[in-house]
Amino acid sequence: MVTMGTGMVVLTALAFVFFFSNRSFASLTNYLDLDQKTQVALDKMSREIRQVNMLTAFQSNKLVFQDYDLGRLQYIYDSDAQTLIRVKEGVGSETLLTGCNSLTFSIFQRAPDTNKFQPVATTIATNAKAIELTWNCSRNILGSPVNTESMQSAMIVIRKK
Repeated sequence: MVTMGTGMVVLTALAFVFFFSNRSFASLTNYLDLDQKTQVALDKMSREIRQVNMLTAFQSNKLVFQDYDLGRLQYIYDSDAQTLIRVKEGVGSETLLTGCNSLTFSIFQRAPDTNKFQPVATTIATNAKAIELTWNCSRNILGSPVNTESMQSAMIVIRKK
């Protein structure tokens, strides 16, 4: 009886260690996946936005550019689906990010504030020289968000403007 009781305690302890080890491994895998996808999305957006001709329309969740080939390039954040989508005229759409809890775009004009050397925010799309992206994404394990990643102040400058 004593041996069975001791065996059950040891097996229960091993089950807890196994469960928490698997959860930690899943959490680490989720975080690496999240980090990789946000970096790939930021790299792709940076590369494309730098080569556009100009920003033609702006909302805090949507950017519309005239691309280098005079086509339309859009980045749209859908808060209901929690996705960031890239739409290229003549090519189609591509989901860049999933699980985005929040994402906002901000635009800044060319001339910095003379007293602070910081870009000046603008609301006129055609005056935009720099685009700022701020987002927060997360991943779930067993239904609860455990991994989050924030990209703070990723500033992209339109080179042709």
